[in-house]
Amino acid sequence: MVAHNSPGKGHAPQPAAMSVSDSAMDMLTLVANETTISRAQLARSLKLAPSTVSLRVNELMEAGLVVETGEGSSTGGRKPRSLQLNHRAGHVLVADLGSRHVRVGMMDLAGTLLATESAAVDVATGPEATLTAIAAMMDSLAAGNSSGLLRGVGLALPGPVDFAAGWVDSPARMPGWHRFPIRDWMSAHFNSPVFCDNDANVMALAEHALRQNSEDHPKKPVNTLFIKAGAAIGCGLVANGEVYRGSTGTAGDITHVRVKAAGERACTCGNFGCLETIASGSAVVADLVAKGVEVSNLTEVVALANMADALATTSVRTAGRMLGEMLCSIVNFANPDHVILGGALSQVEPYVAAIRSQLYEGCHPLATKNLTIEKSIAGPHAGMIGVGLLSLRELLRTNVLVPQLDEPGHQPAATPSRG
Repeated sequence: MVAHNSPGKGHAPQPAAMSVSDSAMDMLTLVANETTISRAQLARSLKLAPSTVSLRVNELMEAGLVVETGEGSSTGGRKPRSLQLNHRAGHVLVADLGSRHVRVGMMDLAGTLLATESAAVDVATGPEATLTAIAAMMDSLAAGNSSGLLRGVGLALPGPVDFAAGWVDSPARMPGWHRFPIRDWMSAHFNSPVFCDNDANVMALAEHALRQNSEDHPKKPVNTLFIKAGAAIGCGLVANGEVYRGSTGTAGDITHVRVKAAGERACTCGNFGCLETIASGSAVVADLVAKGVEVSNLTEVVALANMADALATTSVRTAGRMLGEMLCSIVNFANPDHVILGGALSQVEPYVAAIRSQLYEGCHPLATKNLTIEKSIAGPHAGMIGVGLLSLRELLRTNVLVPQLDEPGHQPAATPSRG
């Protein structure tokens, strides 16, 4: 059973995260990013002496983070042993929070989801009630799945996230959440590093990474633009493999851009004429209700459109065209090589076709010359996969995976920033 260290639960605290030498962390990062790699390859890549590599590799093996398995290829002489990340050396817990639901999961250090659960929640109940429910789900999931130490926690959130502070800032659909210390609250519960980001950002990271590692997708992305088309609209950008957040965390927040076609329609953000009011799932539901169609949520709309209902199909296609017009400016400016469509509305082909048509019609020919426009391959797990991968990256980047080793010269590092 995995022990989570929540205040008041009587759990023994986990060892404080300490760092070893920078070279050991560089090696761990290389091992984590390669299927197999030898000590000799590490020495060449890092320009270190073989003796130094052996010492640092032994440190990582003693810490339980690296294992030596099988034999690699040889260019002459004895075949070298291959090094791999020990996928069972721990796990991260992840959650993808929506307005009305949450998905939680457990991910191993290889980035594989080991178990998932979902439940109905209402973010309008406030942060403490919602986070308490999420933490309880995580505790239950981890208790039933043994996978070593808890290394970190990741949260995908449906609002603008200040990544450094670990909270949402001025979210339109999350009353009571403005600057609530989400990261610190969860960190106190789990006694573990916690990372928070916008859901569209981490979904973009998931799609980017899955295509990088998929043999079914020979064209590897460099810059990926992800569109989450659900009840609201989200947008995330991965540039050169890194999530682009902008200076205040609002990069990609196109849902509240004012557009002429929206006129003076009131938006959830308190403004008028936002893209959300004409191109989102909520807008489609409202449009159909106004026309006398008996629908109460986006799931019902998707079902109607996929059964070729004329009114539903027309409304969905119109929303897709409006979103596509807005995306033309984004694609011309960012010039991504992949545009990925996710969220509930991406399951409706007329919506996807309308966006694709607008991009090819409205963008500069050079912007679409090598552009791939596809539906999500991660599906409903995109948020969990993405925030899990983000957490693993940050754990490596901030040197918190490796515990202190009883070896001369190793000094405890200060607790790293979790932003």
